[in-house]
Amino acid sequence: MARFPRILTVTLTAAVLGASMLVPAIGSSIGPAAAEEGQLIKLPRLEDGIATRDVKLPPRLTERSAGAAATEKLRTTTFSMVGVSWTGAETPTVEVRVSKSDQWREWQELPLQQDLPDGEEGAVAARGKVERRGTQPVWTGRASGVQVRVEGAQPKDLKLTLINTGPQEDVKAPKKEAEDLGYGSAANGRVARTRPRWAPKPVIFTRSQWGANNSWRNGRPEYNTSLKQVHIHHTATSNNYSKGDVPGIIRGIYSYHTRSLGWFDIAYNFLIDKYGRAWEGRSGGIDRLVKGAHTRGFNHQSMGIALIGNFENVRPSDDALIKTERMAAWKLDMAGRDERGTLTTISKGSDRFPAGRRVRVWVIDGHFHTNETSCPGAQLAKWLPWIRKYAYKRDQMFN
Repeated sequence: MARFPRILTVTLTAAVLGASMLVPAIGSSIGPAAAEEGQLIKLPRLEDGIATRDVKLPPRLTERSAGAAATEKLRTTTFSMVGVSWTGAETPTVEVRVSKSDQWREWQELPLQQDLPDGEEGAVAARGKVERRGTQPVWTGRASGVQVRVEGAQPKDLKLTLINTGPQEDVKAPKKEAEDLGYGSAANGRVARTRPRWAPKPVIFTRSQWGANNSWRNGRPEYNTSLKQVHIHHTATSNNYSKGDVPGIIRGIYSYHTRSLGWFDIAYNFLIDKYGRAWEGRSGGIDRLVKGAHTRGFNHQSMGIALIGNFENVRPSDDALIKTERMAAWKLDMAGRDERGTLTTISKGSDRFPAGRRVRVWVIDGHFHTNETSCPGAQLAKWLPWIRKYAYKRDQMFN
């Protein structure tokens, strides 16, 4: 009863002015005229370990100077990841800064989302509309305010997505397998009685362990008939995360890929964190040749591994590099590939190689080898020869 006069006043005021007011539903987009208390942008309550809010940017880009437009400092409830998406061929440059503990941090540019599906999945995602493009979803840590600055193009449907990934989580590790400890050793420290036939499968955290809600998927898994390559990526999110943040970060990427960009599932087949833990990405079966959406033009015969973090200026951890070479060795050994080698493949169409072009590529390569991108970052790219060398050595230990 205490709220009745307030609701009545709002309704009468809207009627007198001849305006309509819309209170946004959970998960919907909101504009500057949304009914919010004190212009606070509220994310809904956590559901399945995540909450998201889309904010239409064009009406809020009111501060203009030197070819750029910025929003005001926007107050929000808690979020921990941000991304911006749009349609059309033009590509804006987007920067954000966030507020933590009432302190505004430095501006940071949001990397462009260049880990992409092939045409078929993109067409399904668009559902007859223009394909939605965007930045990477970037981990900010827990924040309660955001400001956005856009340079260059300003698409009419520019949309900010705020993601709350929830509290930190203590995920129990899967039972260690002897195969992940290296040849000749077992979990109890004794020499293994038999050696595996192939380079063994490393310990992998499953989708259920990071909290995947399969209802977010758009369609069904597709499968490749062969495996020729392993593409190495970085998520370009951030390196400043803890162990307990990782499940939420993966959920945030999954939500952004499926619910903001409309893809079938998270783009990557596997993700590896800085603590050396491997996580199942795209659904369809850890042991199967699931087609990913990470390397446009070359998803049809490859697997994509993404290291969680941004490795343009920061070196990956030893644990992450070791897990990467073990994951590559496991898959490529079963496929009969030489991890150090090259092969000829046919592009399905990327921004570097047109469809039908025969291309000589590394069996283990960086995303930049096949697409116009800096992914997986200069500091990770330096370690690709090391990954090839030690993936091959691991392969040979079991053959």
